[in-house]
Amino acid sequence: MLAAERRSRIVSEVRRTGAAGVADLAAALDVSEMTVRRDIDVLAMQGVVDKVRGGATTPRLPDRTDVDFTSQARLRLAEKNAIARSAAELVEPGMAIGLSGGTTAWALARALRGIPDLTIVTNSLPVAEVFARPDRADEPYTQTVVLTGGVRTPADALVGPIAVRALDVLHCDLVFLGVRGVDLQAGLTTSNLLEAETDRALIAAGSTSVVLADHSKWTAVGLTTIVDVEDVDRLIMDEALPADAAAQLADRVALTLAPLEAPADV
Repeated sequence: MLAAERRSRIVSEVRRTGAAGVADLAAALDVSEMTVRRDIDVLAMQGVVDKVRGGATTPRLPDRTDVDFTSQARLRLAEKNAIARSAAELVEPGMAIGLSGGTTAWALARALRGIPDLTIVTNSLPVAEVFARPDRADEPYTQTVVLTGGVRTPADALVGPIAVRALDVLHCDLVFLGVRGVDLQAGLTTSNLLEAETDRALIAAGSTSVVLADHSKWTAVGLTTIVDVEDVDRLIMDEALPADAAAQLADRVALTLAPLEAPADV
């Protein structure tokens, strides 16, 4: 049985029951438990299951009463996971990584869980929750620095002067930023004035800044500009971005178009 078929059956079983154990899956698929664990690792990186001790469950979104983040996280899931996979390839063990608020940054956080010795700097409560504790004893430990601020955005990011002041003395190897829109004239935008200030401080704290945005963000314009497109080091979007848009952006910034299909490995 090919890996793609095995993983499809694992996903189907997890979705059918809500959770599935490694031993039961191995017996049903007639493969070793180690093979099932490796498959679950891949599926967890893709965001289609959550890896837990002894098996896998359906993906768990942050536990909160406000449905805004939850509903947004389910939109364009394939695109966000594709962007997260491409962004994760930039991250090496031992790095200090800055992650902004937003559902695409949250998808990246999930993709980073298997990389050891990271320090995560974030103002996002959902991102911090991803790294709060390992689901398995053999998962790598990640140090998390959670910035606090006075205003909580709809995406559960904490923004404001306290977060900005904290970022003044922090230094990250890479910072990843989600945005409301990408436009050549308006630049990279957000709908929250305080969030724009915090995002600018996050960019300044990083040696390299990377913006994460699915193709629907092209020509969308939020209330306020964070920075111009050319003021960040890299922009990662998904391959559904129109070719003419990609050409225009590539003239301004290093552009990566993430493939929507996950790499197949046997």
